[in-house]
Amino acid sequence: MTDQTENTNTGAESSDQELSDAVDEALAEATVVVDEVSTLTADLQRLQAEYSNYRKRVERDRAIAHEFSTSLVVLELLPVLDDIARAETHGELTGGFKAVADQLTSITTKLGLTKFEDINVPFDPMIHEALMHNTSTDVTETTATQVLRPGYKFKDKVIRTAQVAVTDPEN
Repeated sequence: MTDQTENTNTGAESSDQELSDAVDEALAEATVVVDEVSTLTADLQRLQAEYSNYRKRVERDRAIAHEFSTSLVVLELLPVLDDIARAETHGELTGGFKAVADQLTSITTKLGLTKFEDINVPFDPMIHEALMHNTSTDVTETTATQVLRPGYKFKDKVIRTAQVAVTDPEN
């Protein structure tokens, strides 16, 4: 009977060993699967971030291209706006032509075009182009004293500098 108990114990021990081995094997497989899932999740997150960055970059590039193309069209209209301003100065802007000129000016302003032609302001080479040069005791620094052709900004960028006459202080 002892042999039978020993066989039963040995059978139970081998059963426990087989069960333990099966559990260890299952845990090892589960660890491998979890590692694969973690790797795939990290890959998916990286791809989602790349796609999100791509969409943002495309939208930004699209906006820049739109603004650039609009500024090119507006730049081509500047001589027309100069002619309209000269006609208005000479009193030749009347009737239907005045309505068209007003509408053109309104549209370009709505697009972001602003005219600058201030006089008696300090000379700034970023917005002024000096065509004439004088000296005077009336100024204390180099000053734009006469505007020969107005300058324009599209949004916040200067697209044409103002041509000015500058006056320097006499020494």
